Amino acid sequence: MAGKIEIRLADLGIELPDAPAPAANYVPYVVIGDLVYISGQISKDAGGLICGKLGDNTSVVQGTSAARVCGLNLIAQLREACGGDLDRVRQVVKLGGFVNATPDFTDHPAVINGASDLMAEVFGEIGAHARAAVGCVSLPLGVAVEVEGIFKISK
Repeated sequence: MAGKIEIRLADLGIELPDAPAPAANYVPYVVIGDLVYISGQISKDAGGLICGKLGDNTSVVQGTSAARVCGLNLIAQLREACGGDLDRVRQVVKLGGFVNATPDFTDHPAVINGASDLMAEVFGEIGAHARAAVGCVSLPLGVAVEVEGIFKISK
């Protein structure tokens, strides 16, 4: 029987991707007690890397969409960390968002809202979280966005 979060995902028409494999010498997540620390998830979907630089060749709308993809990858990793049971999630604690941007770009928060809004859609009240939205001169592989997360789960 599907849990309430899986049902919500289906109701929203969201199909989670497989949890992405690490691309370097790190693990995708670490569980310490009731906290899950998820490594940065880049903007990569089934079509490949979502690259670009905000303030140059990528719009805020495109960046927000890329951040949403990062959020989907975070939730996919979280599902793995929870042994397949997203109903174990008790709180989205914090997201850290990194935006590949020009020096004069200032709408980082609007871009990272793509991931934040997704957490609210999927998890409801427990999706409310602390957050950072930071601009970077570059990101791995030229991706537009990377988002990391901390989540509280039940044991």
